[in-house]
Order: sequence, then structure tokens, then C-alpha cells
Amino acid sequence: MPRLVSIHIAKATRLEMRQVEEAEVETGRGIVGDRYHGTRHRHVTVQSLESLAAAAASYGAPVPAGLTRRNLTLDAGEVPREPGARISVGPVLLEVVRIAAPCKLLDDTIGPGAQEHLRRRGGSVCRVLEGGTIRVDDVVVL
Repeated sequence: MPRLVSIHIAKATRLEMRQVEEAEVETGRGIVGDRYHGTRHRHVTVQSLESLAAAAASYGAPVPAGLTRRNLTLDAGEVPREPGARISVGPVLLEVVRIAAPCKLLDDTIGPGAQEHLRRRGGSVCRVLEGGTIRVDDVVVL
């Protein structure tokens, strides 16, 4: 069973991501304190260490979870990409909205070419159907 290994948030779009051990997630709003809190559909982004390992192998260098601009990182499993798929993280229920396309900022934070190697490995954008407090090591159901 996959587990949540990291939670990252940023107060604004271009600010550095900050790692936290727990976060409050509000239904229909997202992670409290994150730049996407209160947006219409882009509440939480989810990725997997397995996808990051594949991106690192392709890229030829490490791809640190905190530099990908994603909120939640799972230790294993393939994050669903099809709209409508459900993901449970502890007490929180997420619904996939779309694939999370990597942005150009990754070439600045990880290194030149990183954006291309994360394409189709960048995780998913989700909306929050049921909120609650999530913590590192929470069980995840994909």
C-alpha cells in the first residue's frame, strides 16, 4: 500500500516550495497556506517517487521531489491520470482533474531539460472532495 512521503507547499507561484510534516486540506479549496488554495479546480498536485525515478533515469541526474512544484509525493504506485479517478490520502479524498504538465520553471530549479524529462511523469492535478488533516506516512489508496 503506497504511503505519503512528503508534503510541499508554497505561498505564491514562484516562491520556493516548503516541506511540512502535516497540512490541513479543505474541501473544495485545497491545502491551507498553498498558492492554489481557493482556486477553482487546481487544489492539490500528486506525484510518485517511482515516476520521479523514471524521470531521473531519463534525465541522467536526480529529480528531487521538492523541486518539481508538486504538493504530495507518494512512495510507490502510479498516480492515476484519467479525469474522475479518485485518490485517498489519509482522511482526504481527491479527484483527478487532469495530468500535471511540468512548467518551464523546472529547468531553472532542477536543471536545463528537466521539464522535458518530467513530461508524462509529472503526476496529476486534483480537486478536494473531502478535506481533513494529512500527515507524512499516511496510507494512500489509488
